[in-house]
Amino acid sequence: MNRTAGRKASAAFSSLFLIAAVALALSMAAKAEYGDVVINRFSDDAEMRPVVFPHWFHRIRFRCKVCHADLGFKFQAGGNEINMLKIIDGEYCGACHNGEIAWSVENCDLCHSAKPKTPTQVHESTLQKLVVPVQGANTSQTQ
Repeated sequence: MNRTAGRKASAAFSSLFLIAAVALALSMAAKAEYGDVVINRFSDDAEMRPVVFPHWFHRIRFRCKVCHADLGFKFQAGGNEINMLKIIDGEYCGACHNGEIAWSVENCDLCHSAKPKTPTQVHESTLQKLVVPVQGANTSQTQ
């Protein structure tokens, strides 16, 4: 095989590999990672998956004040009454996710990607690891 044919074969293989990798990544369900905020205030009632907000992805790009002072997000998971009408009207997420600064709301699965029935929480927070759930706990003590 000559050099030109070898380069073409290598380029074709690289392109095929890249396409396969992208297809695999797109087919995998998104899941919350450490520090992500799962928001499920209205999602279950609307028969939508809860929202996964990638907090650290945003935090490395913006100072805290951008969202928590300028846009009015409270410092508590689930502390805001965020709904799609407010986002479409440019409040909360909609201040940036308007189709100009960042993607718009047309592709629901980009945000609504958590497992159904996942409660509002900071995913894998230290608090979750320290607090023992009371539900189903055996509270009877024997002496």
